[in-house]
Amino acid sequence: MTRPKKVALAYSGGLDTSIIIPWLKENYGCEVVAVCGNIGQGDEELAGLEEKARRTGASEVYVEDLREEFVSEYLWRLVRAGAVYEHKYLLGTSIARPLLAKTQVEVARRTGCDALAHGCTGKGNDQVRFELAYKALAPDLPVIAPWREWEIRSREDALAYAARHNVPVAATATKIYSRDRNLWHISHEGGALEDPQKAAPDDVWMLTRSPREAPDVPAEVTIGFREGRPVSVNGQHFPSAVTLLETLNRLGGEHGVGRVDLVENRFVGMKSRGCYETPGGTLILAAHRELEALTLDRTTLHYKQKLSVDYAELVYNGFWFTPLREALDAFFAEVSRPVTGEVTLRLYKGNVEPVSRSSPYSLYSLDIASFTMGADYDQKDAQGFINLIGLPIRLRAALGQRSA
Repeated sequence: MTRPKKVALAYSGGLDTSIIIPWLKENYGCEVVAVCGNIGQGDEELAGLEEKARRTGASEVYVEDLREEFVSEYLWRLVRAGAVYEHKYLLGTSIARPLLAKTQVEVARRTGCDALAHGCTGKGNDQVRFELAYKALAPDLPVIAPWREWEIRSREDALAYAARHNVPVAATATKIYSRDRNLWHISHEGGALEDPQKAAPDDVWMLTRSPREAPDVPAEVTIGFREGRPVSVNGQHFPSAVTLLETLNRLGGEHGVGRVDLVENRFVGMKSRGCYETPGGTLILAAHRELEALTLDRTTLHYKQKLSVDYAELVYNGFWFTPLREALDAFFAEVSRPVTGEVTLRLYKGNVEPVSRSSPYSLYSLDIASFTMGADYDQKDAQGFINLIGLPIRLRAALGQRSA
């Protein structure tokens, strides 16, 4: 690779990307443009970010507010698809990466950068997610991945490098969790969590109360949807999708909702253990499932459930900017047209249960479903139906009797 003159770095201000700025300058002699996307990390993480990046050697710093785009164009697509990875993970980190990579490429183009860089490790999923996005959006720009080049092999090594170069970092050798936070969730990895035989320590959790300490009185929340997208909470419509999600995050977190402790299969082939908190997302997806059960016919719902697994894997594995993901989104958009209505959930000490569901497009007919049958359902029709679908079973049984 020709030595780049100006590199756009996906910058978070965490340990890895903080030390990458001086490392790039030392090893490539290039300018570094730090690119950070505000996707709801919180004021604590974003405070002083630009100053820190410049102090550690960045020539330019861009902190782009991506919150509304993140929720409206990425998270709501995830909700509409009903995508959950390996039954438990609501894809909070995975779904953010394509947007961050897209923004990084856009800044790189504007500022005349001739290379891209990221701080993902060589054994994680994020390197795949970022670099597949680069290939789709900027195939002409070479990529620098320091974790695949430098001699640093552990977070302890990275902390030592930071100390030698006077780079301030929040991580320490005694509290060394790797965290990723946005509007949808926060993830926790590393440290004590690396042993799946051990329970997650209490100090891991940040967004949710312990269910043991949650209120003793249940709370109810009503979430409204229009064509599969959340639009209201308790009858209040929000002009901002961000505000809606933040409202549900607070409510879910207060009642201990949204904790997941998961051993997952990474795309690169290994298993890893992580803890995730997704309070608002857990409420939204639970309500969305209940509304789909009310409004979608059986064959459509069951087929969508199959494709939801495929969609979750595409997102997890980094294949966002692909024709298949776009085609699946078109399918989910069409299927979600009748998914409009309201669902009320009851929250109690980490548990979520449905209370009521309503929709102008409900396919539920009390006249048909009731034990007191109405005129629309003739029970005698069931005999012919059972005889037809049971014909192969009866013939096979008859053959078995003759061969015996």
